[in-house]
Amino acid sequence: MAYKIGDECIACGACAEECPVKCISEGDGKYEINADECIECGTCAGVCPVEAPKPEE
Repeated sequence: MAYKIGDECIACGACAEECPVKCISEGDGKYEINADECIECGTCAGVCPVEAPKPEE
């Protein structure tokens, strides 16, 4: 299941910088994950200071 970035995102860019497949881009006030490209590695969740990325339910 792909990850999704929640509203608590502070747009710091840590997730996009560390994503091994570069599927995270800056959206409207927060970052967004391309679910089709996400490999579900959890790297984004591990580096996010506010724990915004979470697995989609």
